[in-house]
Amino acid sequence: MKRADRITRVPPYVFAELSKKVDAIRASGADVIDLGIGDPDTPSPDYVIDKLAQAARDPMTHRYPPYEGDKEFNREMAAYYKKRFGVTLDPDREVFMVSGSKEGLAHLVWAFVDPGDYALVPDPAYPVYRTQTLLAGGIPFEMPLTRGNGFIPDLGAIPEEVARRATVMFLNFPGNPTSSHVEKDFFRDAVAFAKKYDIALVHDAAYVEMTYDGYVAPSILEVDGAKDIACEFYSLSKPFNMTGWRMGACVGNNEIVYKGLGIIKTNTDSGHFVAAQKAGAEALRRDPFAFFAKMNAIYTSRRDALVDGLKAAGWDVTSPKGTFYVWLPVPAGYTSGEFAMMVLEKAHVVVVPGAAYGRFGEGYVRIALTVDEARMREAVRRMVANVESRPA
Repeated sequence: MKRADRITRVPPYVFAELSKKVDAIRASGADVIDLGIGDPDTPSPDYVIDKLAQAARDPMTHRYPPYEGDKEFNREMAAYYKKRFGVTLDPDREVFMVSGSKEGLAHLVWAFVDPGDYALVPDPAYPVYRTQTLLAGGIPFEMPLTRGNGFIPDLGAIPEEVARRATVMFLNFPGNPTSSHVEKDFFRDAVAFAKKYDIALVHDAAYVEMTYDGYVAPSILEVDGAKDIACEFYSLSKPFNMTGWRMGACVGNNEIVYKGLGIIKTNTDSGHFVAAQKAGAEALRRDPFAFFAKMNAIYTSRRDALVDGLKAAGWDVTSPKGTFYVWLPVPAGYTSGEFAMMVLEKAHVVVVPGAAYGRFGEGYVRIALTVDEARMREAVRRMVANVESRPA
Protein backbone atom coordinates (compact mmCIF):
# COMPACT_ATOMS: atom_id res chain seq x y z
CA MET A 1 0.00 0.00 0.00
CA LYS A 2 1.46 3.37 -1.05
CA ARG A 3 1.38 6.20 1.46
CA ALA A 4 1.54 9.84 0.44
CA ASP A 5 5.10 11.15 0.24
CA ARG A 6 4.23 13.98 2.63
CA ILE A 7 3.86 11.47 5.48
CA THR A 8 7.53 10.54 5.22
CA ARG A 9 8.57 14.14 6.02
CA VAL A 10 7.01 14.06 9.47
CA PRO A 11 8.59 12.26 12.45
CA PRO A 12 6.41 10.28 14.90
CA TYR A 13 4.59 12.48 17.41
CA VAL A 14 6.82 12.56 20.48
CA PHE A 15 4.09 12.05 23.09
CA ALA A 16 2.71 8.98 21.31
CA GLU A 17 6.15 7.37 21.33
CA LEU A 18 6.87 8.38 24.92
CA SER A 19 3.59 6.96 26.19
CA LYS A 20 4.47 3.51 24.81
CA LYS A 21 7.69 3.43 26.85
CA VAL A 22 5.93 4.67 29.96
CA ASP A 23 3.23 2.00 29.58
CA ALA A 24 5.86 -0.71 29.34
CA ILE A 25 7.53 0.39 32.59
CA ARG A 26 4.18 0.70 34.37
CA ALA A 27 3.30 -2.81 33.19
CA SER A 28 6.30 -4.06 35.17
CA GLY A 29 4.65 -2.75 38.35
CA ALA A 30 6.73 0.40 38.77
CA ASP A 31 5.28 3.58 40.29
CA VAL A 32 5.80 6.16 37.54
CA ILE A 33 5.54 9.90 38.18
CA ASP A 34 4.51 11.47 34.87
CA LEU A 35 5.87 14.99 34.36
CA GLY A 36 5.68 14.63 30.61
CA ILE A 37 2.63 15.73 28.67
CA GLY A 38 1.11 19.05 29.76
CA ASP A 39 -2.32 17.87 30.85
CA PRO A 40 -3.85 19.46 33.98
CA ASP A 41 -4.47 16.93 36.75
CA THR A 42 -7.31 18.87 38.39
CA PRO A 43 -10.92 18.96 37.12
CA SER A 44 -12.76 21.52 35.05
CA PRO A 45 -14.85 24.01 37.08
CA ASP A 46 -18.12 22.57 38.45
CA TYR A 47 -20.18 25.37 36.93
CA VAL A 48 -18.83 24.51 33.48
CA ILE A 49 -19.74 20.84 33.90
CA ASP A 50 -23.22 21.80 35.16
CA LYS A 51 -23.74 24.02 32.12
CA LEU A 52 -22.73 21.21 29.79
CA ALA A 53 -25.26 18.86 31.39
CA GLN A 54 -27.99 21.47 31.17
CA ALA A 55 -27.22 22.36 27.54
CA ALA A 56 -26.95 18.72 26.48
CA ARG A 57 -30.59 18.17 27.54
CA ASP A 58 -31.70 20.68 24.91
CA PRO A 59 -32.36 18.71 21.67
CA MET A 60 -31.37 21.76 19.61
CA THR A 61 -27.76 21.35 20.71
CA HIS A 62 -27.70 17.88 19.14
CA ARG A 63 -27.99 19.24 15.60
CA TYR A 64 -25.15 20.35 13.34
CA PRO A 65 -23.40 23.36 14.91
CA PRO A 66 -22.61 26.62 13.12
CA TYR A 67 -19.34 26.29 11.23
CA GLU A 68 -17.83 29.45 12.68
CA GLY A 69 -18.95 28.71 16.22
CA ASP A 70 -22.03 29.15 18.35
CA LYS A 71 -22.96 32.83 18.50
CA GLU A 72 -23.11 32.82 22.29
CA PHE A 73 -19.60 31.36 22.54
CA ASN A 74 -18.20 33.87 20.06
CA ARG A 75 -19.89 36.78 21.84
CA GLU A 76 -18.49 35.68 25.20
CA MET A 77 -15.02 35.29 23.71
CA ALA A 78 -15.20 38.84 22.36
CA ALA A 79 -16.49 40.14 25.69
CA TYR A 80 -13.69 38.34 27.50
CA TYR A 81 -11.04 39.90 25.26
CA LYS A 82 -12.46 43.33 26.01
CA LYS A 83 -12.42 42.68 29.75
CA ARG A 84 -9.05 40.93 29.95
CA PHE A 85 -6.98 42.72 27.30
CA GLY A 86 -8.95 45.85 26.39
CA VAL A 87 -9.20 44.50 22.82
CA THR A 88 -12.40 45.03 20.80
CA LEU A 89 -13.40 42.10 18.59
CA ASP A 90 -16.37 41.73 16.23
CA PRO A 91 -17.80 38.31 17.19
CA ASP A 92 -19.22 37.84 13.68
CA ARG A 93 -16.06 38.71 11.74
CA GLU A 94 -13.08 38.35 14.07
CA VAL A 95 -13.84 35.31 16.25
CA PHE A 96 -13.88 31.74 14.87
CA MET A 97 -14.37 28.81 17.23
CA VAL A 98 -11.80 25.99 16.95
CA SER A 99 -11.73 22.49 18.42
CA GLY A 100 -8.64 23.26 20.46
CA SER A 101 -5.64 25.34 19.39
CA LYS A 102 -3.85 22.33 17.87
CA GLU A 103 -6.63 21.77 15.35
CA GLY A 104 -6.91 25.45 14.51
CA LEU A 105 -3.18 25.99 14.12
CA ALA A 106 -2.87 22.93 11.90
CA HIS A 107 -5.68 24.04 9.61
CA LEU A 108 -4.42 27.61 9.44
CA VAL A 109 -1.14 26.48 7.89
CA TRP A 110 -3.01 25.08 4.89
CA ALA A 111 -4.62 28.45 4.28
CA PHE A 112 -1.30 30.33 4.04
CA VAL A 113 1.49 27.95 3.04
CA ASP A 114 1.99 26.72 -0.51
CA PRO A 115 4.78 24.35 -1.57
CA GLY A 116 8.06 26.26 -1.42
CA ASP A 117 6.80 28.99 0.92
CA TYR A 118 8.67 29.70 4.13
CA ALA A 119 6.99 29.56 7.53
CA LEU A 120 8.91 31.27 10.32
CA VAL A 121 8.86 28.78 13.18
CA PRO A 122 10.41 29.14 16.64
CA ASP A 123 12.77 26.34 17.64
CA PRO A 124 12.26 24.70 20.09
CA ALA A 125 8.48 24.92 19.87
CA TYR A 126 5.20 23.06 19.86
CA PRO A 127 5.70 20.53 17.02
CA VAL A 128 2.50 21.37 15.12
CA TYR A 129 3.89 24.57 13.56
CA ARG A 130 6.71 22.67 11.92
CA THR A 131 4.98 19.40 11.06
CA GLN A 132 1.98 21.02 9.39
CA THR A 133 4.27 23.26 7.36
CA LEU A 134 6.07 20.15 6.12
CA LEU A 135 2.79 18.41 5.31
CA ALA A 136 1.69 21.45 3.30
CA GLY A 137 4.93 21.35 1.31
CA GLY A 138 6.32 24.48 2.92
CA ILE A 139 9.77 25.11 4.36
CA PRO A 140 10.02 25.69 8.13
CA PHE A 141 12.64 28.37 8.79
CA GLU A 142 13.93 28.04 12.33
CA MET A 143 13.99 31.06 14.61
CA PRO A 144 16.38 29.79 17.33
CA LEU A 145 15.31 30.18 20.96
CA THR A 146 18.44 29.99 23.06
CA ARG A 147 19.50 30.92 26.55
CA GLY A 148 21.60 33.69 25.02
CA ASN A 149 18.56 35.44 23.53
CA GLY A 150 16.29 34.75 26.49
CA PHE A 151 14.43 32.13 24.43
CA ILE A 152 12.91 34.94 22.33
CA PRO A 153 13.32 35.04 18.51
CA ASP A 154 15.86 37.49 17.09
CA LEU A 155 13.80 38.98 14.27
CA GLY A 156 16.83 40.89 12.99
CA ALA A 157 18.62 37.59 12.29
CA ILE A 158 16.03 36.45 9.72
CA PRO A 159 17.62 36.79 6.26
CA GLU A 160 15.97 39.25 3.89
CA GLU A 161 15.45 36.61 1.18
CA VAL A 162 13.70 34.32 3.68
CA ALA A 163 11.48 37.09 5.04
CA ARG A 164 10.35 37.99 1.52
CA ARG A 165 9.35 34.38 0.79
CA ALA A 166 7.67 33.83 4.16
CA THR A 167 3.89 33.76 4.35
CA VAL A 168 3.34 33.08 8.04
CA MET A 169 5.17 33.56 11.35
CA PHE A 170 4.35 31.62 14.52
CA LEU A 171 4.92 32.98 18.03
CA ASN A 172 4.00 31.45 21.39
CA PHE A 173 4.26 33.34 24.70
CA PRO A 174 4.38 32.33 27.45
CA GLY A 175 6.25 29.68 25.54
CA ASN A 176 6.05 25.94 25.28
CA PRO A 177 8.47 24.28 26.00
CA THR A 178 10.88 27.01 27.18
CA SER A 179 8.38 28.81 29.50
CA SER A 180 9.84 32.13 28.30
CA HIS A 181 7.76 35.29 28.44
CA VAL A 182 7.73 38.68 26.71
CA GLU A 183 6.49 42.19 27.27
CA LYS A 184 4.39 44.12 24.80
CA ASP A 185 7.45 45.77 23.20
CA PHE A 186 8.45 42.48 21.57
CA PHE A 187 4.98 42.12 20.08
CA ARG A 188 5.28 45.65 18.66
CA ASP A 189 8.49 44.64 16.91
CA ALA A 190 6.87 41.46 15.59
CA VAL A 191 3.86 43.34 14.22
CA ALA A 192 6.14 45.86 12.48
CA PHE A 193 8.20 43.00 10.99
CA ALA A 194 5.10 41.18 9.74
CA LYS A 195 3.70 44.34 8.18
CA LYS A 196 7.00 45.11 6.43
CA TYR A 197 7.03 41.71 4.72
CA ASP A 198 3.24 41.15 4.48
CA ILE A 199 3.37 38.01 6.63
CA ALA A 200 0.39 36.54 8.49
CA LEU A 201 1.40 36.78 12.17
CA VAL A 202 0.01 33.99 14.34
CA HIS A 203 0.28 34.06 18.12
CA ASP A 204 -0.46 30.87 20.05
CA ALA A 205 -1.68 32.17 23.43
CA ALA A 206 -2.46 28.79 24.99
CA TYR A 207 -0.67 29.70 28.25
CA VAL A 208 -1.51 33.39 28.48
CA GLU A 209 -3.42 32.96 31.78
CA MET A 210 -0.78 30.76 33.46
CA THR A 211 1.57 33.35 35.00
CA TYR A 212 3.37 33.86 38.31
CA ASP A 213 5.28 36.33 40.49
CA GLY A 214 3.18 39.29 39.42
CA TYR A 215 3.73 38.85 35.68
CA VAL A 216 0.64 39.39 33.51
CA ALA A 217 0.99 38.16 29.94
CA PRO A 218 -0.22 40.46 27.14
CA SER A 219 -2.19 39.62 24.01
CA ILE A 220 -0.50 40.46 20.74
CA LEU A 221 -3.76 42.17 19.73
CA GLU A 222 -3.11 44.84 22.37
CA VAL A 223 -0.53 46.33 20.01
CA ASP A 224 -1.82 49.20 17.88
CA GLY A 225 -2.39 47.97 14.33
CA ALA A 226 -1.95 44.30 15.19
CA LYS A 227 -5.34 43.37 13.77
CA ASP A 228 -4.11 44.56 10.36
CA ILE A 229 -1.80 41.54 10.15
CA ALA A 230 -2.22 39.22 13.18
CA CYS A 231 -4.45 36.62 14.73
CA GLU A 232 -4.28 34.90 18.10
CA PHE A 233 -5.36 31.47 19.29
CA TYR A 234 -6.96 31.53 22.72
CA SER A 235 -7.46 28.13 24.33
CA LEU A 236 -9.64 27.08 27.26
CA SER A 237 -7.64 23.87 27.63
CA LYS A 238 -4.93 24.79 30.11
CA PRO A 239 -6.29 27.74 32.15
CA PHE A 240 -9.71 26.13 32.68
CA ASN A 241 -8.47 22.49 32.95
CA MET A 242 -10.47 21.65 29.83
CA THR A 243 -7.95 19.85 27.61
CA GLY A 244 -10.37 17.06 26.75
CA TRP A 245 -13.14 19.49 25.84
CA ARG A 246 -11.19 20.82 22.80
CA MET A 247 -12.30 24.44 23.10
CA GLY A 248 -10.75 27.61 21.80
CA ALA A 249 -10.96 30.38 19.23
CA CYS A 250 -8.91 32.08 16.56
CA VAL A 251 -9.42 35.82 16.89
CA GLY A 252 -8.16 38.91 15.12
CA ASN A 253 -7.62 39.85 11.48
CA ASN A 254 -10.66 38.97 9.38
CA GLU A 255 -8.58 37.98 6.34
CA ILE A 256 -6.72 35.41 8.43
CA VAL A 257 -9.57 34.26 10.65
CA TYR A 258 -12.50 33.99 8.23
CA LYS A 259 -11.09 34.21 4.70
CA GLY A 260 -8.13 31.97 5.51
CA LEU A 261 -8.71 29.55 8.38
CA GLY A 262 -12.49 29.72 7.93
CA ILE A 263 -12.36 28.47 4.34
CA ILE A 264 -10.22 25.48 5.32
CA LYS A 265 -12.39 24.61 8.32
CA THR A 266 -15.75 24.88 6.58
CA ASN A 267 -14.46 22.43 3.97
CA THR A 268 -12.93 20.08 6.53
CA ASP A 269 -15.09 19.80 9.66
CA SER A 270 -18.64 20.54 10.72
CA GLY A 271 -18.05 22.54 13.87
CA HIS A 272 -18.11 21.61 17.54
CA PHE A 273 -20.83 20.18 19.81
CA VAL A 274 -22.99 23.18 20.72
CA ALA A 275 -23.60 22.03 24.30
CA ALA A 276 -19.84 22.08 24.90
CA GLN A 277 -19.68 25.57 23.39
CA LYS A 278 -22.43 26.73 25.77
CA ALA A 279 -20.30 25.42 28.63
CA GLY A 280 -17.27 27.21 27.20
CA ALA A 281 -19.27 30.43 27.09
CA GLU A 282 -20.14 29.91 30.76
CA ALA A 283 -16.44 29.49 31.60
CA LEU A 284 -15.65 32.83 29.97
CA ARG A 285 -18.70 34.62 31.42
CA ARG A 286 -18.24 33.63 35.08
CA ASP A 287 -15.45 35.20 37.09
CA PRO A 288 -12.58 33.28 35.46
CA PHE A 289 -9.92 35.37 37.19
CA ALA A 290 -10.71 33.80 40.55
CA PHE A 291 -10.29 30.35 39.03
CA PHE A 292 -7.02 31.37 37.36
CA ALA A 293 -5.71 32.76 40.66
CA LYS A 294 -6.51 29.50 42.45
CA MET A 295 -4.82 27.36 39.79
CA ASN A 296 -1.79 29.62 39.49
CA ALA A 297 -1.27 29.44 43.24
CA ILE A 298 -1.27 25.64 42.97
CA TYR A 299 1.23 25.68 40.11
CA THR A 300 3.42 28.18 41.95
CA SER A 301 3.75 25.84 44.93
CA ARG A 302 4.59 22.93 42.64
CA ARG A 303 7.07 25.01 40.68
CA ASP A 304 8.79 26.10 43.88
CA ALA A 305 8.93 22.52 45.17
CA LEU A 306 10.63 21.42 41.95
CA VAL A 307 12.95 24.38 41.40
CA ASP A 308 13.98 24.80 45.05
CA GLY A 309 14.60 21.06 45.42
CA LEU A 310 16.79 20.86 42.33
CA LYS A 311 18.66 24.06 43.21
CA ALA A 312 19.38 22.70 46.69
CA ALA A 313 21.05 19.73 45.00
CA GLY A 314 23.18 22.05 42.88
CA TRP A 315 21.25 21.73 39.62
CA ASP A 316 21.13 24.57 37.10
CA VAL A 317 17.45 25.55 36.89
CA THR A 318 15.49 28.78 36.40
CA SER A 319 12.08 29.52 37.91
CA PRO A 320 9.59 30.37 35.12
CA LYS A 321 7.05 33.20 35.19
CA GLY A 322 4.70 31.56 32.71
CA THR A 323 3.23 28.22 31.54
CA PHE A 324 3.25 25.16 33.80
CA TYR A 325 6.59 23.89 32.54
CA VAL A 326 10.17 24.08 33.75
CA TRP A 327 12.86 24.05 31.04
CA LEU A 328 15.73 22.20 32.66
CA PRO A 329 19.30 22.05 31.27
CA VAL A 330 20.50 18.46 31.35
CA PRO A 331 23.68 17.63 33.27
CA ALA A 332 26.95 17.61 31.34
CA GLY A 333 27.66 14.45 29.39
CA TYR A 334 24.05 13.66 28.42
CA THR A 335 21.94 14.35 25.37
CA SER A 336 18.37 15.31 26.20
CA GLY A 337 17.17 11.89 25.03
CA GLU A 338 19.74 10.00 27.08
CA PHE A 339 18.90 12.00 30.19
CA ALA A 340 15.14 11.54 29.78
CA MET A 341 15.53 7.81 29.26
CA MET A 342 17.88 7.45 32.25
CA VAL A 343 15.47 9.35 34.51
CA LEU A 344 12.56 7.19 33.30
CA GLU A 345 14.38 3.89 33.72
CA LYS A 346 16.16 4.60 37.02
CA ALA A 347 13.93 7.15 38.79
CA HIS A 348 10.63 6.20 37.10
CA VAL A 349 9.98 9.88 36.37
CA VAL A 350 8.78 11.03 32.96
CA VAL A 351 10.29 14.17 31.42
CA VAL A 352 10.33 15.14 27.74
CA PRO A 353 13.62 15.47 25.84
CA GLY A 354 14.06 18.97 24.50
CA ALA A 355 15.22 17.72 21.11
CA ALA A 356 11.64 16.57 20.49
CA TYR A 357 10.73 20.25 20.08
CA GLY A 358 13.48 21.07 17.59
CA ARG A 359 17.24 20.94 17.26
CA PHE A 360 17.74 23.98 19.48
CA GLY A 361 15.95 22.12 22.25
CA GLU A 362 18.89 19.74 22.57
CA GLY A 363 20.50 19.99 25.99
CA TYR A 364 17.22 20.49 27.87
CA VAL A 365 14.22 18.55 29.11
CA ARG A 366 10.72 19.86 29.74
CA ILE A 367 9.10 19.13 33.09
CA ALA A 368 5.35 19.65 33.55
CA LEU A 369 3.89 20.79 36.88
CA THR A 370 1.03 18.30 36.64
CA VAL A 371 1.29 16.34 39.88
CA ASP A 372 0.56 17.53 43.40
CA GLU A 373 3.25 19.06 45.59
CA ALA A 374 3.98 15.86 47.52
CA ARG A 375 4.48 13.87 44.31
CA MET A 376 6.61 16.67 42.91
CA ARG A 377 8.90 16.50 45.94
CA GLU A 378 9.13 12.73 45.51
CA ALA A 379 10.01 13.21 41.83
CA VAL A 380 12.80 15.59 42.83
CA ARG A 381 14.10 13.11 45.42
CA ARG A 382 14.17 10.30 42.87
CA MET A 383 15.83 12.40 40.17
CA VAL A 384 18.56 13.70 42.48
CA ALA A 385 19.21 10.23 43.91
CA ASN A 386 19.41 8.47 40.55
CA VAL A 387 21.17 10.84 38.18
CA GLU A 388 24.61 9.54 37.40
CA SER A 389 27.34 12.05 36.64
CA ARG A 390 29.22 11.76 33.38
CA PRO A 391 32.37 13.44 32.19
CA ALA A 392 31.60 16.52 30.10
